[in-house]
Amino acid sequence: MNDALAGLDAVDWPALKHAYGTAEDVPGMLRDLYRPAKAAQAADDLLTHVHHQGGGVYSSAPAALPYVIAAAADPAVAADVRAELLYLVRALADAANTAEPHFVTPAWPPAWDLAVGELLRLLDDPGAANRAAVAGALAEAHHRADEVLAALRARWTVEPAPATRLRLIESVGLLTAHATAQRGASSQRGASLAWLRELTGDAEPSVRLTAVEALRHALPGQPGKPGQPGQPVRPGQPMQPMQPMQDDAAAARTVSDVLSGSEPETWRPGSGPIGPTVVWALGLLGDDLAALAVAIRRLLGHPDPSVRAGALKAAAQMLSRRRSAVPELLPAVAGSLSDPEPDNRLFAARVLGMCGHAARPWADALAAMVTDEGEPYFAAQSHAVWALSRLGDVRCVAPLVRRLAAGARLGFAYHASYADGWWTYELSLTEVAGGLGAHADVLLPPLRARLAAASTLGERRGICQLLEAWGASAAPALPELLGLLDSDAAVWALDALAAIGPAAAEAVPAERLRALLDAPPEGQAFAPHSMTVAYGRLTGDWEPALALLLPQLDGPYGREGAIALLGELGPAGGAPYVERLRALLPVHTVGWLPLRVGEALWRITGRADEVVPALVGAITPFAERGGAYRAAIETVKLLAEMGADAAPAEPALRAFLNTDERAVRHGTWRSVPEDDELCDAARAALLTISAGRKA
Repeated sequence: MNDALAGLDAVDWPALKHAYGTAEDVPGMLRDLYRPAKAAQAADDLLTHVHHQGGGVYSSAPAALPYVIAAAADPAVAADVRAELLYLVRALADAANTAEPHFVTPAWPPAWDLAVGELLRLLDDPGAANRAAVAGALAEAHHRADEVLAALRARWTVEPAPATRLRLIESVGLLTAHATAQRGASSQRGASLAWLRELTGDAEPSVRLTAVEALRHALPGQPGKPGQPGQPVRPGQPMQPMQPMQDDAAAARTVSDVLSGSEPETWRPGSGPIGPTVVWALGLLGDDLAALAVAIRRLLGHPDPSVRAGALKAAAQMLSRRRSAVPELLPAVAGSLSDPEPDNRLFAARVLGMCGHAARPWADALAAMVTDEGEPYFAAQSHAVWALSRLGDVRCVAPLVRRLAAGARLGFAYHASYADGWWTYELSLTEVAGGLGAHADVLLPPLRARLAAASTLGERRGICQLLEAWGASAAPALPELLGLLDSDAAVWALDALAAIGPAAAEAVPAERLRALLDAPPEGQAFAPHSMTVAYGRLTGDWEPALALLLPQLDGPYGREGAIALLGELGPAGGAPYVERLRALLPVHTVGWLPLRVGEALWRITGRADEVVPALVGAITPFAERGGAYRAAIETVKLLAEMGADAAPAEPALRAFLNTDERAVRHGTWRSVPEDDELCDAARAALLTISAGRKA
């Protein structure tokens, strides 16, 4: 221990920085690595302080690096702590490779170069898990790729541990793109590619699949970005596939052979739960939808429910990405509505709901799940209710009425969740019932009773948000909403009243609303903004909103709200601010600001010619590369309102429609609904443009 910490006190730690300030506490963390009772906490503290969330390399990192590696190499340190330290090393190196250069301390490159030499020696560590972690860290040694590739392949020839052999293959794949760009198999790049291709014919299914994944990383010449394949993974965490590579057809054949000729437990031994392994393996099929459909159908009949769960998630992932996946994969998913495993039935119902009207052929099966004699698993039944509501199927209404009247067991959240991935969290009440305003006559009685009896702010807020979504149809709930004006839910009650419109304006005296503005709820910083806008909509008195929001018009934050207000006021209230809005139009090229400014100018001046170019510029990048989000979707909707004046947007609008790749973010439950919404808006815009021309 003493030798390992030699020179520790000679470092000027207070002059160095980590995520929480000066690094004067780092020596204590490094010493604690050798104290068994404190070692695990010390390793975790080093990760959170010296690395934190990545995005750069603090000045404390190169100073701590040799001591971290020394502890990772010391057999006296617990094995799990050593693996955690090696993960820290890889995370730091990845941050240095991917961050903007000015966020990386200049002392890092020489420190990392010395560390690579130590890591190469650790490839012979007695512990298999440590050897795997070392191989993972060495995948970040881009500047010494040729040397490290040779060492990794040499280690593979003598490595006995299956999991470590797989990590060696992964690291070769990640590092190959950084090897010297010499032609021929004599170069390290050529030798590594030839080696990986050879491994795709290995006898071990896990080796073949991992080699395919490694080739996906190696061939495009681009390592994974943070948050994508190629980033550091903790020990045992499966890696995800990259984008298609040059010889993707050969890879798909290899993967298909493995998936059809072996059992899932052989695909990634030692990687943890089998479900994620199935998702990973199916992802290696790339864009081969036919092969993916065959594999998913086979795996959905597997006796292991975890395997079936993995197949369902792989199907959801592809459905979130490709429009053509719907006819290929949705029938197989629908078959899982009768899966013996309740959570698989839940997941299948949720996928059908995600796909909306494409799931109409299975409406009867979903409706059977929401009857009293149907699906016994309450959460799966909840997702079937949502799926029917997405279809616009009236059979979702009766079970929703029963739930609203049943007391506490609603089965839906009062808030929306936006987590990426395939978590089966509860859907929000507004997501499920927001489009059911036409059935307010039967839904409102139990909903009003629930609102009157609500005991938490979350419940009151969620119901108010649903009533806001219904607008004028929620008018019978005016007594309950007015009763909330003196509560902690006054903000959301006002929003719902404003959405109801004239009936609400007549029901509440303006002076009572004005009194609310003078004493907004405590602890709700957003309340004055929301309340002044709702007050203006209800009373026609916009002075409080203008006084509050206009000062933000030229500020760095909050100006979108001020701009939206001017657009809502139209020519009467917005005309004095036209020149200020015009000055803001070119400030940003994408996002909410060009949308809000463009909409406000158009609603005030009626001139589309000056705003359409900015709006088209804001959506064109998403039409070309995908990844559209709410601002882009709302921009397309605005263009639909403009009619023939939006003609310059036609190429971008058609580009949104003429692609198989969904033009929104992939990998979430919202991917398909958002893509459907975007496509509907694009079609509507093209129709109004065409109709405007003919008029």
